[in-house]
Amino acid sequence: SERLSRSNAKGERLTETQAINKSLSALVDVFTAIRTRQAHVPFRNSKLTDLLQPALSGDGKTLMVVNLSPTQESFGESLNSLRFAAQVNQCELGKPKRHMADMASPSSASSTGGSSAGRHAGGC
Repeated sequence: SERLSRSNAKGERLTETQAINKSLSALVDVFTAIRTRQAHVPFRNSKLTDLLQPALSGDGKTLMVVNLSPTQESFGESLNSLRFAAQVNQCELGKPKRHMADMASPSSASSTGGSSAGRHAGGC
């Protein structure tokens, strides 16, 4: 997230910072809904969560990377990042599902001389 008090953003940069923070807030809402197994997951609340919907709804694998700063000035921000990561870590997304229509079957690819790379496109 972007801390306005620390970045002193103004103008266009301020608008961008506010949009980033709004998207991250929507992402927290999505992870909360997934973790608590709510019937409705608010993917459409931001462009970010809408774009991430396939990866977060069982159609892909998801990896989260947390960036921390070793400086004393960044302690609060690093702590917030770790809290967010702990919340995300509590979410169980389930096993990824493959869409078989999107993949060539191994028998048809081998009969046409297709390579193994072609047979596994879009897979793990």
